[in-house]
Amino acid sequence: MLPVVALIGRTNVGKSTLFNYLTRTRDALVADFPGLTRDRQYGRVQRGERDYFVVDTGGIIEAAEGIDDQAMKQVDHVLDEADVILFLVDVHAGMTAGDELIADRLRRINKPVLLVANKIDGTQALIAGAEFHAFGLGEPLLISAAHGTGVHALLERVEALLPESGETGETEAEGGIRIAVVGRPNVGKSTLVNRILGEERVVVYDQPGTTRDSIYIPFERRGERYTLIDTAGIRRRARVNEGVEKFSVIKSFQAIEKAHVVIYLVDASEGLTDQDANLLGMVLEIGRGLLIGFNKWDGLDPEQREKVKRQIDVKLPFLEFAKKYFISALHGTGVGVLMDAVKPIYQSAMLDLSASRLTQVLQDCLTAHPPPLVRGRRIKLKYAHQGGHNPPVVVIHGNQTEDLPAAYRRYLGNEFRNAFKLQGVPLKLVFKSAENPFQGRRNELTERQIRKRRRMIRHVKKR
Repeated sequence: MLPVVALIGRTNVGKSTLFNYLTRTRDALVADFPGLTRDRQYGRVQRGERDYFVVDTGGIIEAAEGIDDQAMKQVDHVLDEADVILFLVDVHAGMTAGDELIADRLRRINKPVLLVANKIDGTQALIAGAEFHAFGLGEPLLISAAHGTGVHALLERVEALLPESGETGETEAEGGIRIAVVGRPNVGKSTLVNRILGEERVVVYDQPGTTRDSIYIPFERRGERYTLIDTAGIRRRARVNEGVEKFSVIKSFQAIEKAHVVIYLVDASEGLTDQDANLLGMVLEIGRGLLIGFNKWDGLDPEQREKVKRQIDVKLPFLEFAKKYFISALHGTGVGVLMDAVKPIYQSAMLDLSASRLTQVLQDCLTAHPPPLVRGRRIKLKYAHQGGHNPPVVVIHGNQTEDLPAAYRRYLGNEFRNAFKLQGVPLKLVFKSAENPFQGRRNELTERQIRKRRRMIRHVKKR
């Protein structure tokens, strides 16, 4: 494994800002809002020949209760696995009682700890950092995470303390099949992620909006590499008030864009809502492979189960290709079967389709059911080739393709899907008509003839 650097400190001292600066990403949410980060977020730092993970954590709160207590368990886990700990303090706030408690805790840990005094902008840095010597953790390293001041010197100190790592190559969070777990708030997304991983990896609490960031978690299952993405719950726009929640929703849609496969989770006890149907339509528009999990199924009586199945037929007729699974994330019922379906969907999304085979399927479709007549002329479809992956895109060339009826387009889509045995992915058809090289030529010739006649008339008049 690569070495791990942990970012530790009170709330709102700039841990997520430093995380984004080190990883050169915007993966961690940043706002002037204490307690924003709750789950631990992993990123990768690559500088020259050095390569290591950095972990963003929630702000440490002593005597934490409820959801904050769950977030503190995430911090404890990071302290156990870290090779180097960066203890961040805020020079504007000065030395607080909370900082003293954290410093006392870190002094008992037999691991390298670097004291980092952040937000030195607009201050006399040496004077501002002087009081932190009282922590007994050595000389404070003065930085501005927002502007990068002093970060280079900090990284040199960090890398001198890190153990050597022989691992190189592809970023683990970038490798394998990326699976985004998406849904409305409080439907059990984080519970499902923890169940798949077999550990309490992300914070789970009976409160909507527990997850605020999109958490990327690499893991292996049966020798196959995956990256699970736990996302924030997406509510109706009218109910999104906090600025932080708006950014969380954006992060969720970015996670869908990055994913190969989306597991959309529905709370079966509440039934399939209009918001679920709208969000599933957005996932379809983005074009990712799709699995729909109906969670908390074990708590429903037979009548409720029948009601949910009727709702599927009524509200999701546009998602016939998506497989539906009835699961319990809390108890693990059906979760293994759900995960077994991910790889075939990924393979369908990334399938290479040969132009000759696509054209042959197209010709078979035309033979079985020719396109209709438009203004007395038959629409001609000539050949097809692949135009992209994830989702699979088929480009069909012909004449008058813009007049092809929607019903015939659906017919072609179903035939291509059946011919290539595509599972759980939308198929995008793009129609292109050949340009008519003589289009508009008649008008040009007419104008030319008019000008020629006028010249002849003027010439005759002169004579």
